[in-house]
Amino acid sequence: MAGKTKRNKEGESMDSKGNDRKSVLMNVVSMLIFGTIGIFRRNIPVSSAFLAFSRGMLGSLFLLLFMLLRRRKGTGRLPGRTAAWLSLSGAVMGFNWILLFEAYSHTTVAVATLCYYMQPTIVILLSPLVFRERLTAKKGICAVIAIIGMVLVSGVIGGGPQTGDATGVLLGLGAAVLYAGVVMMNKRISGVETYRKTTIQLFSAGAVMVPYMLLTDGTGIGPEGLGGQTLALLLVVGIVHTGIAYVLYFGSIDGLKAQSVAILSYIDPVSALIFSALLLKEPLSAAGVIGAVLIIGSAVVSEVEFGKTDP
Repeated sequence: MAGKTKRNKEGESMDSKGNDRKSVLMNVVSMLIFGTIGIFRRNIPVSSAFLAFSRGMLGSLFLLLFMLLRRRKGTGRLPGRTAAWLSLSGAVMGFNWILLFEAYSHTTVAVATLCYYMQPTIVILLSPLVFRERLTAKKGICAVIAIIGMVLVSGVIGGGPQTGDATGVLLGLGAAVLYAGVVMMNKRISGVETYRKTTIQLFSAGAVMVPYMLLTDGTGIGPEGLGGQTLALLLVVGIVHTGIAYVLYFGSIDGLKAQSVAILSYIDPVSALIFSALLLKEPLSAAGVIGAVLIIGSAVVSEVEFGKTDP
């Protein structure tokens, strides 16, 4: 999960805040949860569209219940333009999930995850065109290093992962492009309470899957229906990997400094690599390990302001 905001819901700069232990723990747990989603996807025998539908609907319902129980504010009518942007970004998020879930099915979880984490690099490269932001030398160099790392991970150089597949790499990169689009669309959405915004986006991600499933291969559910294990895993992905993970993540933001949020977010891909190696026996090749270090390291360095001290 990359591309996190660096301001809290009141608009106060997070750099002026310190880290508290509870917030650090909440953030770390949310990243570890996100890091295991590829493992679960491997064991859910439904179409990627149905999995995205289930994740979006269950996650949005969980967040809605959370807001009702906590009596959170921000329930007024949204401007039409804001609602449209939220719905569009949610729909893009849904298709981003489909590509990521398909990438898990075509290549290793490690390779798919690393492809997905090219998203920060894509945002860096597109921001000068979309937002007229200046591309600094540091960010430019980091982007080039990340691309080199991606080449190593893809297997073009050095033999690549033994079970790697070009289709999986392309699907993972496609998911990264779509998630970069979600991040950039979110920059145009302001004045919406964080949990409310995420609830609408998750619901939209699930809702857009309905016509998509009708036009494509459907749910992927066999004639025997959903078994008990499959249903349980779907509930885990929707409630734990989406609802609970987002509650923990957003609940930790106000207690963390901006750089801490950026750095902690990379627990997600690192843990995914570890879990895939330990549980699925999918170790990276030597070239893949070097590529992983280049991708994750360049992303962290590009977001860290060296020499900057917090007040």
